[in-house]
Amino acid sequence: MRSSLAAFFSARNHRALRTFLTATWLGWRQEASWASAPVFALYLILRPLSSVLILVVMYSVITDGALEQPIFAYIYLGNALYILVGQLVGGISMAVVEDREHYQMMKQIHTAPINGYAYMLGRGIAKLLLGVISALVITGVGMLFFPLPLHPAAFDWPLLITSMAVGLTGIAALGVIIGALNMVIPRHIGSIGDAVAAALFLFTGAIFPLDVLPTWMQSIGFALPITYWLEASRRALLGPDAARFPTLAHFDDLALLQVLALGALGFVVVSIVVYRWAVYRAKANDLIDMDTSY
Repeated sequence: MRSSLAAFFSARNHRALRTFLTATWLGWRQEASWASAPVFALYLILRPLSSVLILVVMYSVITDGALEQPIFAYIYLGNALYILVGQLVGGISMAVVEDREHYQMMKQIHTAPINGYAYMLGRGIAKLLLGVISALVITGVGMLFFPLPLHPAAFDWPLLITSMAVGLTGIAALGVIIGALNMVIPRHIGSIGDAVAAALFLFTGAIFPLDVLPTWMQSIGFALPITYWLEASRRALLGPDAARFPTLAHFDDLALLQVLALGALGFVVVSIVVYRWAVYRAKANDLIDMDTSY
């Protein structure tokens, strides 16, 4: 009996992994297929540079060019790291729109004997890879042209790796939640993931502290694992003595990781429940192969 159960779960895990890797490859091919390799590489470099230059100019105007202030590095890295949130959340949710409205294959995907949840994650990882490239470009530019105190030898690598693994898991789960909801919404859903990511930029302390928000908005920020992921990642990169927002200054590194892990676990559980509900509802109401010509 035990051997049969072990073989069953082993086969399911193998199928899920294969689906995940195939979806990641498919998503990357879709993202990179619209231009030649040199043009695509130029796009990956120029796009993040344009966004970070806007931030640098705004900060320079407000602070009268005080880029040497320690808080600048904290804000700069917050902007770079948050790119991963937008790419992962928006990428997973937009994959549903593309599969249903453009490629018209969502029915085949979610009725085939594959792990649909793993498929959605794989599509998001392809977008995440683009976000990682953008974040690295921004960080590299900051190290070369701005006084960012980043020294790889001084990074807290255990904290960085742990916070990235746990935080990105929770962010991916949030993307699945939004993507699953897209399955049962007929029209005008393409920008929901981007809209949520943009809204969370306000609540997570990416470039300004939560203390400046009204009390009820601060509560939203404290309830989001992304807030703690950004804080832990910046501490790992800048060191324990770097300037930081006072919002989470009373949290030590272990407390940050504990809250982050709890929030990420909650998002994962909710994402599984919402995904299964959305697939069931989409099938029951003939939404899974709907064509709205949107």
